[in-house]
Amino acid sequence: MINLKFPEKMDERVVIIVPARMASSRLYGKVMLPILGKSLLARMVERIGMIQHQASIVIATSEGAEDDVIAKESESLNIQCYRGSLVNLLDRHYQAAKFSNADVVVKIPADCPLIDPRIIDKVLEYFFSHRQKFDYVSNLYPATYPDGNDVEVMSMACLKQAWENAGRPYDLEHTSPYIYENPLIFNIGNVTWETGLDYSMSHRFSLDHPEDFYFIERVFKELYPVCNRFSCQDILNLLKLKPEIYEINARYNSTNWYNKHLSEVKPEFAMA
Repeated sequence: MINLKFPEKMDERVVIIVPARMASSRLYGKVMLPILGKSLLARMVERIGMIQHQASIVIATSEGAEDDVIAKESESLNIQCYRGSLVNLLDRHYQAAKFSNADVVVKIPADCPLIDPRIIDKVLEYFFSHRQKFDYVSNLYPATYPDGNDVEVMSMACLKQAWENAGRPYDLEHTSPYIYENPLIFNIGNVTWETGLDYSMSHRFSLDHPEDFYFIERVFKELYPVCNRFSCQDILNLLKLKPEIYEINARYNSTNWYNKHLSEVKPEFAMA
């Protein structure tokens, strides 16, 4: 387990949980694809490790044999790994948090290898500066940052309540819908991009399709040798300078994981 630096609250244990698995209907084994000599998962862990808050990282994968490679990769990275249900991500997330003695839980999907550590810090800072006000804070409802900068922060009590009460397959598969769809039960906060812009459906930094991988690989090759802690703004500057990179996966810019679940999402939370 890695202990990150510059603690904000020494009395609360912050655990960043990265759900990861080999199975993917569009791009099998995507988290283990190579980027500059290391796995994509390793590159993502590296970027999370650049945040300024104190936290621990846990990789949450399944008990299936195909995910043994993720457990081995976690070990090689000196990152703690929890193995649980393949399909019930809410249970896997909760059990990983419980296993890690978390007080505050951060969820960052493994398909966000370009995530800006500054954005993670911004959401954590907002959560802690309103610690008595919110149970759950994200930058997703509504989303404004380029897709692939997903950060969800919640108290352990909030996650436990969701785990105890959520029942829809959609809730179990995606961890947090029960929380953000129930504002009468939970106090919910949101962080929007300080620029006032909304690139959530026009810029795609997440990984789901082969074209996404080619895009991410190109961004790393362009920016990492110059500054390994490159920012979201650095990526946007690169795309303006070299628009051909933007075009690599532009056809998927308006697609997100929830598109195929629109019939299950409450209308006010449908973002497509």
